[in-house]
Amino acid sequence: MTARLRVAVLFGGRSGEHEVSLRSAESVARGLAQRHDVLCVLIDRAGRWLLQPGPRPEGSGGEPVFLTPSPTDGGRLRRLTDAAELARPDVFCPVLHGPYGEDGSVQGLFELAAVPYVGAGVAASGVSMDKAMMKALFSRDGLPQVEYRVLLARDPLEERQTLDALGLPVFVKPANLGSSVGVGRAASAEAFGVALDAAFEYDRKVVVEEGVDAREVEVAVLGNDDPEASAVGEIVPDREFYDYDSKYADDSRTELLIPAPLDPATTREIRRLGVAAFRAVDACGLARVDFLLERSSGRMLVNEINTMPGFTSISMYPRLWEASGLPFAELLDRLVALALDRHSRRARLRTDYGP
Repeated sequence: MTARLRVAVLFGGRSGEHEVSLRSAESVARGLAQRHDVLCVLIDRAGRWLLQPGPRPEGSGGEPVFLTPSPTDGGRLRRLTDAAELARPDVFCPVLHGPYGEDGSVQGLFELAAVPYVGAGVAASGVSMDKAMMKALFSRDGLPQVEYRVLLARDPLEERQTLDALGLPVFVKPANLGSSVGVGRAASAEAFGVALDAAFEYDRKVVVEEGVDAREVEVAVLGNDDPEASAVGEIVPDREFYDYDSKYADDSRTELLIPAPLDPATTREIRRLGVAAFRAVDACGLARVDFLLERSSGRMLVNEINTMPGFTSISMYPRLWEASGLPFAELLDRLVALALDRHSRRARLRTDYGP
């Protein structure tokens, strides 16, 4: 892509992953600025959109703005107080993790405004954010997974049945969060109850997964209708499992092995399954697909898909593509081009009906 575009980077958000989004946005804005003009839009914890004056994302401050959900307004960012036009981005890049950003909410606004945006559409974002729905789609396409159950409330009978079916240990996760926020491992019935209480603080729906002794490997997927998979990487966490602190703490000693030490056949199969998972949810643009590689059996199990993976300086998604020969700035340029291509194709679709 040669044209220099105005790219609005949205970050922050009303989510438990607000801080992670700030870190991702810093890297994305810096990378985009090499080839494009960056507009920084902070979504604060109250949900306000704040247009910031410079090309570097800040954790606070900015002019309150809004995006009109109408194609006739051309995607303008308008000042909240008097509706004056302050900016007109060519493309929106929602570097938002978790609810109200990665779950189809903001994607729906972009669709109503008829503006190009980076990443998955409304449906793919929604089902990929909701681990229960995501797993149902993976099952439909025959993708291998761990056994799991979905709980909607604390219920002693359901909890006993869940442990009878899955055994111990289990992993307990809010259905609609990422970055391991609210995730717990339980090796006893008492710990299971504690983990459920923690998960239900973040979501009305909780996924309980069979615990397996496994290596954690990941693959990055890029594209629209013809996606491709990157090299495969492995995560070696510095604690019992890859939790929030293991991912983001300054003193984390977690190792990222790129490429993962796997035989060629296993690598090929993981890359194939990564693309299959991408297609199962009808994703586009980008996604990171996480796997569990069971140590005892060698089973490859699809764990989850993230349609807006972390983009910090240590995040796996950009590092996997860099190891595959696609540098960071070029990766971002590809994502902008994919957003424009998808928008152009959707704009040609009919919105009326007649003979």
